[in-house]
Amino acid sequence: MSMSVFVAYNQQLLTPVVVKFPLVKREILGLKCCELGRQRRLSVKAAASSSFTPNIPSFPEPLPAAQKKKKGRTIVGIDQDELVDPTLLADPDSCFCEFQGLQLHHKICDPESEADSDSSQVKEKLKYPLILLHGFGASLFSWNEVMKSLAKVAGSKVLSFDRPAFGLTTRVDNPSNYAPKSGDQDTKPVNPYSMAFAVLATLYFIDFLSADKAILVGHSAGCLVAAQTYFKAPERVAAMILVAPAIIAPLTPPKKVKENDQQDSSSSDTPKNPGFNLFGIVSTFSRFLLRAIINLFKGMASMVDSLYKKALSAFLRSRIAVMLVRMVIDKFGIAGIKNAWYDASKVTDSILETYTRPLRTKGWDRALLEFTAEMVASSLPESNPSERLNEISCPVLIVTGDSDRLVPSWNSVRLSQAIPGSRLEIIKKCGHLPQEEKPQEFVAIVDNFLTSVFFNRIESQPLQAAV
Repeated sequence: MSMSVFVAYNQQLLTPVVVKFPLVKREILGLKCCELGRQRRLSVKAAASSSFTPNIPSFPEPLPAAQKKKKGRTIVGIDQDELVDPTLLADPDSCFCEFQGLQLHHKICDPESEADSDSSQVKEKLKYPLILLHGFGASLFSWNEVMKSLAKVAGSKVLSFDRPAFGLTTRVDNPSNYAPKSGDQDTKPVNPYSMAFAVLATLYFIDFLSADKAILVGHSAGCLVAAQTYFKAPERVAAMILVAPAIIAPLTPPKKVKENDQQDSSSSDTPKNPGFNLFGIVSTFSRFLLRAIINLFKGMASMVDSLYKKALSAFLRSRIAVMLVRMVIDKFGIAGIKNAWYDASKVTDSILETYTRPLRTKGWDRALLEFTAEMVASSLPESNPSERLNEISCPVLIVTGDSDRLVPSWNSVRLSQAIPGSRLEIIKKCGHLPQEEKPQEFVAIVDNFLTSVFFNRIESQPLQAAV
């Protein structure tokens, strides 16, 4: 049925009201509406003569473009439209130094300053400083609970720093075009998100502290940095303390493997019967043939592997990957932090703030993806030093929690068996972060280790030797 629209005015508010009537009632209602309209016009004229302004609603003006917010731009409660420079998020004791064009965020704890603030005396001075290396997704804030205590028990400076892509160290927009200013033009720049850069930065901080050697304390993936630094310059590493080490331990200790190989070779040199000699010849020929086949397809496998890595690296640098990493961190970031603890109820808002603070820095998401892409692109066998663990000759302490869900304690047990002379300490009712969840026990273990190795004194508490 067709409709006719008549506009009436509210006598009190003088606001337009739309009223719809059927066509069949138009004649009856039309006369009344006309009379009503005439009365309203007289009312409007009277109101105008008395300087009365009718309350006519107005449509809101559109917001400026700068005030428009996009949906889904909040990560764990942090507005991603208000990211700032990392230096604006630093603590009062934070420091920044330039290394190969980057501003490295670091902190230094001096035992002498701690002695002034504490009535207790600092222990005998250790001539080697401690350099703390954080793990993946963490920062130097993970050492906040133990830095001062470590400086006190060691009697030496303790330094922690943020690797690129983590913490408050500045990010690089395009690592492929990264070329820091350097006097040596022939030197190829190192990708700041690579393991090689982390090793160079560690050696740089040893020089920064004016030390010949340093004790490297790594946590989780930071243990890889410590181990690679040792293999790069063993003369610069006095000792290593590996906390929840994310180093894949070999299933069989290297020493046993060598002994088995020697036994096999010695037994093969002693023929027992002609059939055994024939088996040895066939076995040698089979190995030769297998080696030839492997060499034949080695180039093809390398090409496929290279293409796969390039494709994965390209995906990690795409916009889709940025969206995914934001989604994952927003949904699972807080849960992942709590999962690293044995008792998640001890994870306070202050602890969560230190882990989520880097999410306020510009370019944190792309930097994390660039770091991951570099790991994929350079995933070579030497990236995990499991085959060279038997070459480590410096003192090594391994600390792990018995309830570590990320790097299980049995891996640390195997690791202690693979590193000659290493010591193992397992903290009970502790997760992946002993230095945060059990700081006092952790410092006591480190104190015992330093005392027995460098001060040649009996430990206050016995350490568990590797089996």
